[in-house]
Amino acid sequence: MSTLNNGTQQTLVKVEGLKKHFPLSSSFFTGKGGEVRAVDGVNLEILEGETLGLVGESGCGKSTLGRTILQLHRPTEGNVYFEGQDLVTMEGSELRRMRSHMQIVFQDPYSSLNPRMTVREIVGEPLEIHNVAHGKARKERVNELLERVGLNPQMASRYPHEFSGGQRQRIGVARALALNPSFIVADEPISALDVSIQAQVVNLLLDLQKELNLTYLFITHDLSMVRYICDRVAVMYLGKIVELGSVDEIYENPQHPYTQALLSAVPVPDPIVEEKRRRIILEGDVPSPAHPPEGCNFNSRCPLAFDRCMKTDPDLKEQLPGHYVACYAVEESIRTQL
Repeated sequence: MSTLNNGTQQTLVKVEGLKKHFPLSSSFFTGKGGEVRAVDGVNLEILEGETLGLVGESGCGKSTLGRTILQLHRPTEGNVYFEGQDLVTMEGSELRRMRSHMQIVFQDPYSSLNPRMTVREIVGEPLEIHNVAHGKARKERVNELLERVGLNPQMASRYPHEFSGGQRQRIGVARALALNPSFIVADEPISALDVSIQAQVVNLLLDLQKELNLTYLFITHDLSMVRYICDRVAVMYLGKIVELGSVDEIYENPQHPYTQALLSAVPVPDPIVEEKRRRIILEGDVPSPAHPPEGCNFNSRCPLAFDRCMKTDPDLKEQLPGHYVACYAVEESIRTQL
């Protein structure tokens, strides 16, 4: 699968057949424990300098995918290529060297910062671990990073509990920038913040991207924010990518029934348009990732499902130029239109 934009952007991260299954403990009553298929065969490319949004319901595997790409979770199967090098085959010092190019901003700014460390120690820790800067040079680098994210360096001797949620998230961003990475996984970085603060953090991320030529994987369930910050969007359901394309294409012309249902829940700031819109309510519950349905994962809730959907799992294919969908019904519909 190639998702290059007319060859103008190079692929920074390439994911092939990525799976992450977590084993379930066995018991006397259930026998074999089985496994939770958190990520179950993902193919994805992230282009240099872009922001790729990753959206889906809670529990669909978004955060696990982000952490598996960074090798914080080692994959069960598949490959992750960063600048052409397979991270899955790396271990020890070789993988540690690559980590300076890839960082993560965690969801919860209250639990992701060590309460026993000062801000100077938190932001400067990557510099120590990777033997980049010590002493005065480390202090100067920390001050520079704090200024870059909009914090006063004089607050570097304070502890995390002395800061607001938005300030703590800025500290997390400063820590992620310490080693001059080129790729950052932003794992729902604004979901724990007040609405009034969310825009400030998002605008900070956009400014940093322009200044430092960063590439983001922006994980969120806020579809309105995705349209504002992202270049492309990938829709995830039960461990699989079901639709992928440019933000404009996905929002204006969603193809997968699940994507259509998600977008139908996003309010439109136009009362005339909003009145004409039809809310799509999906029936049933999301299946357990420990026992996904046979065939397409979405077939138990899909209004378009037919026999083939119950037997085999559709691949993510380019159904329209630059627009990838994993759905037999969409494939048949487009074929009949041609």
